[in-house]
Amino acid sequence: MHDHRRLGRELGLFDTDPLIGAGLPYWLPDGAIVRHTLEEYIRDAERRAGYRHVYSPVLGKRELYEISGHWSHYSEDMFPPMDLGGEQVVLRPSLCPHHALIYRSRAHSYRELPLRIAELGAMYRSELSGVLGGLTRVRAIQLNDAHIFCTLDQVAEEAVGALALIRQAYLDLGIQPVRYRLSLPGPGGKYVAAPEMWRRAAAMLTDVLDRSGLEYEAAEGEAAFYGPKIDVQIADGAGREATLSTVQIDFHQPERFGLEYVGADGARHRPVMVHRSVVGSLERAVAHLIELYGGAFPAWLAPRQLVALPISDAEVPQAAEFVRRCADRGLRAELSGPEHGSLGARIRNARLVPYQAVIGPKEAAGDQVALRLRDGRRLEARPAGEVLARIGDLIGDHRLDLWDTPVPA
Repeated sequence: MHDHRRLGRELGLFDTDPLIGAGLPYWLPDGAIVRHTLEEYIRDAERRAGYRHVYSPVLGKRELYEISGHWSHYSEDMFPPMDLGGEQVVLRPSLCPHHALIYRSRAHSYRELPLRIAELGAMYRSELSGVLGGLTRVRAIQLNDAHIFCTLDQVAEEAVGALALIRQAYLDLGIQPVRYRLSLPGPGGKYVAAPEMWRRAAAMLTDVLDRSGLEYEAAEGEAAFYGPKIDVQIADGAGREATLSTVQIDFHQPERFGLEYVGADGARHRPVMVHRSVVGSLERAVAHLIELYGGAFPAWLAPRQLVALPISDAEVPQAAEFVRRCADRGLRAELSGPEHGSLGARIRNARLVPYQAVIGPKEAAGDQVALRLRDGRRLEARPAGEVLARIGDLIGDHRLDLWDTPVPA
């Protein structure tokens, strides 16, 4: 069983420092590559699904969270307010109030809906020290968040579409959910007191799960304070569950913020707000991927996708040129020459790199490379351009396999 905290430090992905504080990890260059690649993947998937991206501040007035309901229902998990020029401002615990204000800043017609607003944004939770650990429980969170403002008739289709985005991302990342959970309110004062709203939203999410053909379990006491949600559960090697992705239906905040659109009848109507996150927090997603792959990430996500290995000093110029051609195609490649040890030692050092391009005298003379795959398979020498094109296609398609044809051992 892999521990992402140990591996993350050994592989130079992330680390912590007591002067920064508990639950506030920093990302090292290789970890930043993994995170950035995941961010770009999500942004592109959302763009193709009709989302429009925004940026919003990490601070807001206390009054903003009083209106949203976070202050009365969630303040124990928020950082204390800061006095600023006679006002109190708060580090945001979620992005939805800001997105509600972005929606409210312009008039909207039913013809514009659904309006899908997405952001990879920071939020902050005042987690207790005892529950913090690695990247899975942190105080500064980068969330892949989005809010869909739609008519009542559009809710089911939008929620089904959000689940489809989640399932495709899991396929591309190789993540297997352990279960889907319909998270409902439980006893106590944590939840907004609006029984009809809860019943209506829960019935909609149940229909969404049924329409998506997914088996699920209902769990009381796991809902957000403003509404029920679908939680996509993952598990680590020890079987410990965590929520990675969510889809939520919210009637509460549109009411609190007075959100409106003009309907086909010319009258003003209240939109429904669908919250959804495809991969949840980038911290938790990367933690799970580190443990899932033990650092041997899929080629499209790997910090280094290819290493060029000249057999001797004579082939270094050709290997350096091959690395440059890789960079021109957007591949993350590096050169490991004889000064770093024997060929065998360099191959072992590159054990987590998906592709190892060996270049000897024969390959250098013919503009070829002999490709070794991370799983130990070897390909006969092939034209360098052909190898680059094939690797580029596999990475561009977010493939999990390293090669799509049988390779002789």
